[in-house]
Amino acid sequence: MSPGLILLENFLQALAAGLMVGCLYGLMCTGLGMIFGVMRVINFAQGDLMMLGMYAAWYLFTGFGLLAVLGPYAGPIVGAIMAGPILFVAGWFIHRFLVSRVTGVKVASTEGAGHYAQLILTLGVALILQNGGLILFGSEPRSVRTPLSSSAWEIGPLIDNDFVSVFLNQGRAVGAVVSIAVTVALFLFVSRSRLGKALRAAADNPEAAVYMGIDVDRAHRVAFAIGTGVTAIAGGLVAIYYPFQPYVGLEFVIVMYAGVVLGGLGSITGAFWGGMLIGLVQQLSTLILPVQLQNTAIFVVFLGVIFLRPQGLFGRNVERV
Repeated sequence: MSPGLILLENFLQALAAGLMVGCLYGLMCTGLGMIFGVMRVINFAQGDLMMLGMYAAWYLFTGFGLLAVLGPYAGPIVGAIMAGPILFVAGWFIHRFLVSRVTGVKVASTEGAGHYAQLILTLGVALILQNGGLILFGSEPRSVRTPLSSSAWEIGPLIDNDFVSVFLNQGRAVGAVVSIAVTVALFLFVSRSRLGKALRAAADNPEAAVYMGIDVDRAHRVAFAIGTGVTAIAGGLVAIYYPFQPYVGLEFVIVMYAGVVLGGLGSITGAFWGGMLIGLVQQLSTLILPVQLQNTAIFVVFLGVIFLRPQGLFGRNVERV
């Protein structure tokens, strides 16, 4: 095979991997974007809530074997999806007993709109989840056992009489499809349903929403729980092919925030495309840079986009939620 065809094959392989990883990043960014878009809360614990989603999926399929009856292909996917409702409940209680104390209409008039307390609180929750996870789950890396993570679909050969093919990791590919489906469902929920419109109203103008009979605190609680559940699903899907331990959230929380800012603060669609862009840059950068410099490439692009378009790809003036 000629050097040109080898370069083409490597580029197509990196592009395919970037699209698949980008969909997963987009889903986890969407969860964080949901929370920030409605509540305007910087949640440092989002990566650690994602870590809980990974362990929830692991226990459902591997640890307790509750979903083993579904087989090694469907079981891990169902486990990842079921991690969403489990962490939805956890997010609901975290907001009800902790986050609601420093957010909502009642703190809007305080200094900094309560942001100082919000930062400290979410950072504290993150530390508790990390160290509590270390105590409960141990430090041994785990992964959801499935043939999907070690199997691939071949697309090609793409050029006649040549061996230019693209291989799609089955775990990543299925995760990408589920990520797109969940993101579309969330977008339709926010834009079409009555509750979704209430969430948008609470995000646009909380005080006016109160006068219209909307329970803003309840709207914030729903948004926080949904954002937690969506990110947990992303975590369960990542656990199919990526080993994890209680501190894995630190590896992804920076990606989440970069994706949300790139897409435009307050935009669900923008958060997804921001995560997609990060996935593409991360994988394509391996063509010219060592793997250790992937994050450097991400933030070079991040700084470039913010310099040219400070409001992000889908700025808040285009779409708030």
